[in-house]
Amino acid sequence: AVLVALGPIARTLLTHGNETWKEVSYLGGMDAIALGCLTALVLANLRIAPRASLPLVLAGICAVVFILGFAADDDVLARLGLDMTVLAVGTCLIIAATAQPSRKGAVVLEPLRWLGRRSYEVYLTHMFVVMGFFYLFVVGARPNAAVTPLFLAVIVFSGILGEIVARYFSDPLNRMLRHHWE
Repeated sequence: AVLVALGPIARTLLTHGNETWKEVSYLGGMDAIALGCLTALVLANLRIAPRASLPLVLAGICAVVFILGFAADDDVLARLGLDMTVLAVGTCLIIAATAQPSRKGAVVLEPLRWLGRRSYEVYLTHMFVVMGFFYLFVVGARPNAAVTPLFLAVIVFSGILGEIVARYFSDPLNRMLRHHWE
């Protein structure tokens, strides 16, 4: 809970106007990580009724779409450092509603589950993809119409790179270490 509270503080008071630090500081992203961990801990002991899943998913989607599609850098949530917290809460609501072990998930969510299974590798390598696509964006004179396709391409290619790293590095290394320490 302390880390959840510190995230917005780190994105506002501790950045001293530095936009890059606001976006990539460890403490500034800690609320999202802490919320994800808290969601996992709660879900380990809680089963959500199927009739409650739809409202949770809809609330989560609304929060995510609002922050990613309509929030501005100068709105109240951003000035308070809560924009990324709302995004994380929305994501956690979606996860809570869809990550119930007793239910088979919707087929349409399979790409998201696949991405989740490779999330660590994606986390470790996504900046290579981001930098490559950002370069293309800048060279292309920063066309606004390209933002959404580039964003989607970054997600897809980050997932593919994460899969490659997992398949040919992480998973074999994990198997070797587990075999060695058994």
